[in-house]
Amino acid sequence: MALAGITLVLSAATGCAADSPGAPSGSPSPIQSQTLDASPSGSPSPSPSATADSSVPIPTDCRSTLSAAVLDQLAGVPLNDPAFGPSGVQPDGSLRCIWADPAADTTGLTTDISRMASGAALDMLNGLADTEGYTCYKPDVGTRCEKEWQNATYPVTDGRTLYFRDDILIDTMYSNLAPTGYTSSIVASIWG
Repeated sequence: MALAGITLVLSAATGCAADSPGAPSGSPSPIQSQTLDASPSGSPSPSPSATADSSVPIPTDCRSTLSAAVLDQLAGVPLNDPAFGPSGVQPDGSLRCIWADPAADTTGLTTDISRMASGAALDMLNGLADTEGYTCYKPDVGTRCEKEWQNATYPVTDGRTLYFRDDILIDTMYSNLAPTGYTSSIVASIWG
């Protein structure tokens, strides 16, 4: 695989995006690149691939991926309410976790944990860094990209955090709900 010419920098963002104390402080690292499809929403998303490594299992329970400290921060927030559509284990083996109250206007977070080939995933991450202003770095043996922005309607922060390792992508979109240590807790539950 050819290395992409993208230089990535370390983020100093807050909330869900700031739970990686192991982020490198040395020189930025490029990530490898392959091919990419666009999702209907306009954000790049990799195509599923039969070549993804299946040696690391995808979790099957949303709560079990989180530490007690993170679960405490989510106390009282409904998990996988049917009002938000399909959640839990999906037909393709991925896991969708939706932490949100259907009565709330914007507060919530959705995490998809799915399997995909590294070429497509790394190309997507390069695209997010290059064209959409995401900050990417390499903590915990994986690649992490993140970005926060102001919600267009409410005075709250929205964001997205992606973490890729061993052909597994953890993709979290959030609005006004960013528990400290959320992504790191999922990483620890999958890889120890």
